[in-house]
Amino acid sequence: MNSIEIYTDGACKGNPGPGGWGALLKSADAQRELFGGERGTTNNRMEMMAVIEALAALKRPCKVTLHVDSQYVLKGMTEWLPGWKARGWKTAAKAPVKNVDLWQRLDALVNSGTHQIAWRWVRGHNGDPGNERADELANRGVAMALRQA
Repeated sequence: MNSIEIYTDGACKGNPGPGGWGALLKSADAQRELFGGERGTTNNRMEMMAVIEALAALKRPCKVTLHVDSQYVLKGMTEWLPGWKARGWKTAAKAPVKNVDLWQRLDALVNSGTHQIAWRWVRGHNGDPGNERADELANRGVAMALRQA
């Protein structure tokens, strides 16, 4: 099973507003950069899209170390998800889970059994080269979204 390091980030100019996501995928012998954006979105949705797109880009089972600077994504996947699912995608306060469409996509990718994923939190904008590159890619996604008519 190949080992891969993935760094992801999301960006939004206004919240909601135009946003972008970026992902840096690094293995021992290759590196790949992904980015995209949407005209009307939120920062949390872009953080989630970065992870979704990075995992979807993997063509075979991998041992993944996934670096995120989003506590929302990290806690959602490592703490909150089982409760949401048990309650029919409701929060503890019985409110609908926000971004449920993306949480369900992410849940399917992560819990398919295809990859072994270790989640790592990294402080954003703190000099980590992988996180800084993911941030640059996310901002390219914002610029791309702004160019779309």
